[in-house]
Amino acid sequence: MATSAPQPINEQKLHDFVMKGIVEMGASLNAALIVIGDKLGLYKAMAGLGAVDSAELAARTGTHERYVREWLAAQAAGGFVEYDAATNCFTLPPENAMVLADENSPVFLPGAFYVVSACLKDEGKITEAFRTGKGVGWHEHDECLYPATERFFRPNYRTHLIANWIPALSGVEAKLETGARVADIGCGLGTSTILMAQAYPKAIFTGFDYHPESIQLAREAAARAGVSDRVTFETAKAKEFPGTDHYDFVTFFDCLHDMGDPEGAARHVRQALRPDGTWMIVEPFANNKLEENLNPIGRAFYAASTMLCTPASLSQEVGLALGAQAGEQKLESLLHAAGFTRVRRAAETPFNIVLEARP
Repeated sequence: MATSAPQPINEQKLHDFVMKGIVEMGASLNAALIVIGDKLGLYKAMAGLGAVDSAELAARTGTHERYVREWLAAQAAGGFVEYDAATNCFTLPPENAMVLADENSPVFLPGAFYVVSACLKDEGKITEAFRTGKGVGWHEHDECLYPATERFFRPNYRTHLIANWIPALSGVEAKLETGARVADIGCGLGTSTILMAQAYPKAIFTGFDYHPESIQLAREAAARAGVSDRVTFETAKAKEFPGTDHYDFVTFFDCLHDMGDPEGAARHVRQALRPDGTWMIVEPFANNKLEENLNPIGRAFYAASTMLCTPASLSQEVGLALGAQAGEQKLESLLHAAGFTRVRRAAETPFNIVLEARP
């Protein structure tokens, strides 16, 4: 058998790629440091404080100075904080504080790094799934994934759901304001359901999710929010939640692509909706072609899809495995096949597309 001649090595390209690997290593390790900084309140303590040294930050957070000193050095090397060599002090810029310290910020990101932590803990399960082709269900992941996912999605939903996404739908806001019946499918810990209930007190909401532990946490969250009188949470799969010609509005937040049989779920939604009802599908932002998604957002979503979304779908019946970067064209085709005649993109953000589907 003929063998190909060795390809010449471009030394500069080799060097650049080695450095890319080093950057990747630092970023991967820093994911753990972000979780530590969040858990210990290090970022929150630095927010608005100005210049601070390791001793003061350790004193303010009840932590050990030597660990804090090393943590600060890593944060400075990564550009997460700024370092002044003249004073040996560190500063968290206000822009960085919005991302790392402000829970109410629309760009608050620490929840994403807890998701990363869960994925790393589950690497062995996904490696084995590569070998066998079997799925890994949502319920089979490390338990920190569930609150981490809610915390990651919460700022985006809180910023856009009531202010932008629902108003972009045809006639839905008026129905909600006068008293619609709503089903939130794949509700997880209930953040999206509760946000809608708080904004539209005359509407009645039911959140459904197949994961009992998430449903229990959602019920507790509804009680804390004071909306339990018009929000209920029930354990049910997307193809089995109750109600025929029952709902004015059905919502799926970042979950359709996780389902083994998304077309089957779509057909069930079609049956559950009233004739003039609306289905809102929020999905990760993606263009229709792979080459159009080769960017930082696509990279994050393809990685998450490999570790979470694709295994979840493959663990279920049909196992279509759309993936988190399915793209609008594929989603629209699926919705039409399920009997929805009117499908349009109602809104978008850098992280999501919002589709409106009507019978």
